[in-house]
Amino acid sequence: MVNSMAHSRGRRNPADGRAPVRRAAATVGVIFLIIGVLGFIPGITSNFDDLYFAGHESDAKLFGLFQVSVLHNIVHLLFGVAGLALSRTVSGARTYLIGGGAIYLVLWLYGLVVDQSSGANFIPLNAADNWLHLFLGVGMIALGLLTTRDANRR
Repeated sequence: MVNSMAHSRGRRNPADGRAPVRRAAATVGVIFLIIGVLGFIPGITSNFDDLYFAGHESDAKLFGLFQVSVLHNIVHLLFGVAGLALSRTVSGARTYLIGGGAIYLVLWLYGLVVDQSSGANFIPLNAADNWLHLFLGVGMIALGLLTTRDANRR
């Protein structure tokens, strides 16, 4: 019985005793928190004076590449907090990675179809953001599936 319970929680890492999916979700959450904070730092975010709360008019760019706004940065911070909170359990971590990855794939699709110079681009998104969202969506889903595959086989 103990053996089957261990498998339902995911394979554990001998170094810290946490299931890989929990470590992956926590790591992704920390990365989102860092990115959210960096979006508010002049110099790391270019055109910082053009950082708007929301909308395509925000010309601020994280690392000089990714268009951001205050809302965009807040979403990154909230996504980071969610990752840390949900990484407390295997099921929560898996849900965060797969569900969050699905959200980023929807955001990627939205970025492909939205007129980037219109008010509908309220997040705001540019081509660099679109590629990043595709990478994040696929990567998060892969992490959610691959770090729990041993537990799913049993």
